[in-house]
Amino acid sequence: MNMIINGKLVEASDGKVLEILNPATGKLIDTVPAATEEDIKNAVSAAKAAQKIWAKVPVYEKSTIMRKFIALVEENKESLARTLSDETGKPINEARGEIGNIAIAFEAFSEKAKHLYGEVIPAGLEAGQDKHILFTQREPIGVVACIIPFNFPCDLFDQKVAPALLSGNAAIVKPSTDNPLTLCKLSKLLVDAGVTDGAIQIVTGRGSKVGAWLCSNPDVHLITLTGSTEVGIETAKTAAGNLTHVALELGGNDAFIVCEDADVDLATTELIWGRMYNTGQVCCASKRFLVHSSRVEEFAAKAVEKISAIKRGMPSEETAQMGCLISEKAAIDVEKQVNLTVDQGGRIILGGKRSGAFYDPTVIIDVPKTADVAIDMEIFGPVVPIIAFDTVEEAIEIANASIFGLCGCVFSENMKTAFKVANALECGGSVINGASFFRSFEMPFGGYKFSGIGTEGVLSTFNEMTTTKTIVLKNIL
Repeated sequence: MNMIINGKLVEASDGKVLEILNPATGKLIDTVPAATEEDIKNAVSAAKAAQKIWAKVPVYEKSTIMRKFIALVEENKESLARTLSDETGKPINEARGEIGNIAIAFEAFSEKAKHLYGEVIPAGLEAGQDKHILFTQREPIGVVACIIPFNFPCDLFDQKVAPALLSGNAAIVKPSTDNPLTLCKLSKLLVDAGVTDGAIQIVTGRGSKVGAWLCSNPDVHLITLTGSTEVGIETAKTAAGNLTHVALELGGNDAFIVCEDADVDLATTELIWGRMYNTGQVCCASKRFLVHSSRVEEFAAKAVEKISAIKRGMPSEETAQMGCLISEKAAIDVEKQVNLTVDQGGRIILGGKRSGAFYDPTVIIDVPKTADVAIDMEIFGPVVPIIAFDTVEEAIEIANASIFGLCGCVFSENMKTAFKVANALECGGSVINGASFFRSFEMPFGGYKFSGIGTEGVLSTFNEMTTTKTIVLKNIL
């Protein structure tokens, strides 16, 4: 599969490629170009020129093109889902759901784009301004680098590319090296739908090289990145050299708080959705399970029962509810983190075994609040570490001790208690009586502290991707 630069399918200028493997089977699926620095310069140059043309396309025409794209996705939805499942290791039904989200997102962003109104500052609001009228308008920021992770490539493509294009920017997509194939197909469908050549491009290769070349280019005006905190910090440093705008959605170690009066059946049901989905590879998945000491035994027993009922299998199987991690390396990292948690006092009561890229769903009890996983160690896999607490104040203290602040959740039958905890959590989103894994396309999504800068969603992304110009009608009155 090839990159798309200036509307054309191209190989790397030196012909080198990277192999894309199915993580569940280890078999080769396809290859993609390993872009050179020259390729990236060409892509940015093409984007800069194309953006001027694309920006002049009226919003209603852009929306029509997005609807054509949605129709093409619908025609190819099963092929796209199969590709996504094969290259990512997520169950085919999860992959179908992610492809199904494309229409929801592109339609929502298209509607919002029609309502990016300016404001009027009338005369006479301050001394000396009696004869002047001021009004504002939103303008595209320019060339947007869309850095997309492996775990939800299509959902994040939706969140970044749709608003970038609809606000008149040019978008250059840099997918994960592990699973770029579905996004290559989606980018081609946008070209086929009628997006100006060069206004949508996709470049492939190692992030350490291709991402660095892209983000350091002075003709890139915004970097929107979802990824690890470490990569986000390096990207921000790179962007600072050119005063490039950044929007960063980074790591998380979300607290899942179960109060003394909580509905444990509900909490453990939400745990399945909130921790096991996509084999636990979710930035806003609940990752620290803080349970009142009087409910720990019940919570652990019900968690084990419900997790044990999950149908595991090859991602391509229709009945599979859980697949594998993105790679064997990722599974090994999870294995090491679980072993460390055990060394620090935890006790495994379910799972704890690895086979290639597959890692068993795991429940660990007796985890002390001083353990790495209870504070800053983010486990990107299907692991449930349970930390006991005695008071609501202690639970809040444990939750807020982390450097991360993406999302969090609390379970309680008492709404006063629930609101108290939700308001006290130092994070970008608090869910009451539901897992922290909650993200609609409409809501602003983003975190506090080391979990990122800015928010993403229909309500807020256009603020990140446009600039405000004020036009002054001086002495007009």
